[in-house]
Amino acid sequence: MKNNTLRAFAAAAALLVAVSMAGCGSVTGVPTDTAASAAPATAAPATSAPAATSAPAASATGAAATTAAGTAVSGSVTASGSSALLPLAQEAAKEFMATNPDCSVVVNGGGSGTGLKQVAEGSVDIGNSDVFAGEKLDASAAQGLVDHEVCTITMAPVVNSTLGVTNLTTDQLVSIFTGKTTNWKDVGGPDKAIMLVTRPSSSGTRALFRKWALNGQDEASNAALETDDSGTLLQTVQQNDGAIGYVALSYLVNAEGVQAVSIDGAEPSLENTNNGTYKVWGYEHMYTRGDGSAASQAFISYITGDVFSQKLESMGYGVTAKLSADAAAAHRN
Repeated sequence: MKNNTLRAFAAAAALLVAVSMAGCGSVTGVPTDTAASAAPATAAPATSAPAATSAPAASATGAAATTAAGTAVSGSVTASGSSALLPLAQEAAKEFMATNPDCSVVVNGGGSGTGLKQVAEGSVDIGNSDVFAGEKLDASAAQGLVDHEVCTITMAPVVNSTLGVTNLTTDQLVSIFTGKTTNWKDVGGPDKAIMLVTRPSSSGTRALFRKWALNGQDEASNAALETDDSGTLLQTVQQNDGAIGYVALSYLVNAEGVQAVSIDGAEPSLENTNNGTYKVWGYEHMYTRGDGSAASQAFISYITGDVFSQKLESMGYGVTAKLSADAAAAHRN
């Protein structure tokens, strides 16, 4: 009888230890007190996955993202890159951390080129980009990254709302941004000098606009201002009645004092992007080295999950599934 009692006590103790170990959490990531420039603890080797591979993490359909084991997320996530994706990524980070208080998410801008370079080097966990990695990195650096497409982004030319210009042809737009047309009167506007506000070479917004709005032609080098801060760009256009620049629709949701300009009669809108009428848009990417850390996977899953994805359109971003087949195919070439 005494032996049976001892055996039962030992079994119960072993079970208690096993449960305690399972509760320690299986999420790996950078410690929460590590600086944003630290390399991710679970970064994959640079040759582990082709850049074109899309590898979404497990779906997070509930209010709180969890790991595959069902535990809340811990650790940290650092991201940088696209200014166009910044509002969405920052809002997602705020909500993600509210439901996962043991996980820190820090998201910065800097431009798509910067984000891709930093994730390839391992100094951030996620590189946000408006363009495919191969457009900004050499083949060897891009090879080790995995592409997680989270939404679409539409870019729009913007002018001061008092200017009175609401539509430009592609030829007129090219002529303005290459510096050939310098007065608004030459494109149906008032007799007023054109002030160019453009983006730096690291900008994915600039790359998309150059490809789809300017027929691949380079912008003039004499712009009045070059900035990858969309807020600064909008403020400059608001304060200068002859200015023209371009921003993502996500920055125009609540903007005042500026006018989005149609191109060849097509208004820059999510509806026209989805049906293929408006051409100046791209996919928004969140790149990781290999599959990325468990915390990074959970954060990306939260953004693409059923709950948060319902907010995309209200924030000015497009749902990839709503693209027409022709529109989707054209932007993968």
